Amino acid sequence: MKIIALSGALRRASYNTALLRAAIALAPEGVTIELRTLHGIPLYDGDVEAEGIPEAVTTLREEIRAADALLISTPEYNNAIPGVLKNGLDWLSRPSGEGAKLFGGKPTGLMGATPGGFGTVQSQDAMLSVFRTFGSDFWMGGRVMVSHAGQVFDADGKLVDDKVREQLQQFVNGFVAFVKARSA
Repeated sequence: MKIIALSGALRRASYNTALLRAAIALAPEGVTIELRTLHGIPLYDGDVEAEGIPEAVTTLREEIRAADALLISTPEYNNAIPGVLKNGLDWLSRPSGEGAKLFGGKPTGLMGATPGGFGTVQSQDAMLSVFRTFGSDFWMGGRVMVSHAGQVFDADGKLVDDKVREQLQQFVNGFVAFVKARSA
């Protein structure tokens, strides 16, 4: 099984990228989770689209298409989806109808981390409407919403909180079981 893990943040020391790296380390035998970012994807502009879909978008699209599932880790900026993640999803859904072709029926999981105290509740909830529009096979069996992420990860981005590690392990195992059930 191959899962694309997409970070919704660009920052080099992103807690969400660190959370995905921790998920990769917890993947069960026979499951490959590959980390991807939104680096290189320009701001969406219909004039740019008219000249052709950027290579970074095409590459990420094909990697998602070839994967068995998609796992996204999103920050929460101002109680919503970060612009960089929404922009990436907007590009991936172009031209019109591509979102349903790419994400339709694709097993998709969502988690997130933030330095704030309320986890990523609102950004994750906002993502549901986006993935509902795409027709994703969204996994509702678990949630990981890491708050106070600066205390959960060390300066090198390593997960140091045993309680969060256990929660993440259960999440990864549950998501993998969900994906396996869909392919059976």
